[in-house]
Amino acid sequence: MLGQVKNNLVAQFWDFIYFIGGITNLAAQSMYWVFVPPFERKRIFEQSKKAGVDSLPLVALISFFLGVILAFQISYLMQRLGSEMYIASVVALTLVRELGPIITSLVVAGRVGAAITAELGSMQVTEQIDALETLATNPIKYLAVPRLIALALMLPLLTMFADLIGILGGWVICVFRLGISSRLYLNITFDSLLFKDLFTGLSKTIFFGMIIAWVSCYEGFNVEGGAEGVGKATTRAVVTSFMLIIASDCFFTALFYFIFP
Repeated sequence: MLGQVKNNLVAQFWDFIYFIGGITNLAAQSMYWVFVPPFERKRIFEQSKKAGVDSLPLVALISFFLGVILAFQISYLMQRLGSEMYIASVVALTLVRELGPIITSLVVAGRVGAAITAELGSMQVTEQIDALETLATNPIKYLAVPRLIALALMLPLLTMFADLIGILGGWVICVFRLGISSRLYLNITFDSLLFKDLFTGLSKTIFFGMIIAWVSCYEGFNVEGGAEGVGKATTRAVVTSFMLIIASDCFFTALFYFIFP
């Protein structure tokens, strides 16, 4: 029993090392091909629509209810302190600095990342990627780079949209439930936000988008075992993206804490 456990741990360790090496190799190659013409503008726009425009309804719904929940929870404490007017600033700062970027990234990872892995995995199983190589087409340049650029560009835009919708959700509660005037809510909201808040919130979403693209494409390119393998790869891509997004968010939060004290 002890030997079996030891063997499993060793196997998992080498799987982790192989994964790190594969992701690093894919990231390096994709970053190289990003700057090498010809540029697939049509494919980039197509992937941007899938990653950005098609995700707007889901992001809007989740962000609105997130703003509503935040306002409700914060109002419980603020009413006891007689500081209801500061609910607006707390909601805005929480959404812009942390919850907006992280929730939007997780939604995109679950929706778009899973779709990318399933699509590329199906192409790998049916040997379409091998056919691209036979036609002297680099799969990373043709398949991974447009998705990488699209996610890196669209995730900050989606996050800005999510921040605004979340603030709107807080506005609904403060104005119609707590009796705070609309003008006061908006003034406090935008007075409390500084450039560093927007910068720290939006800049890290670029890296979150790249993480989603790299993990999803890597899992899709390395699918084995037919349809069952596609399902397992899709699950791994979503779970791994979630873990890396949370870990990198912790890193960026600590980094920005020292840069912008």
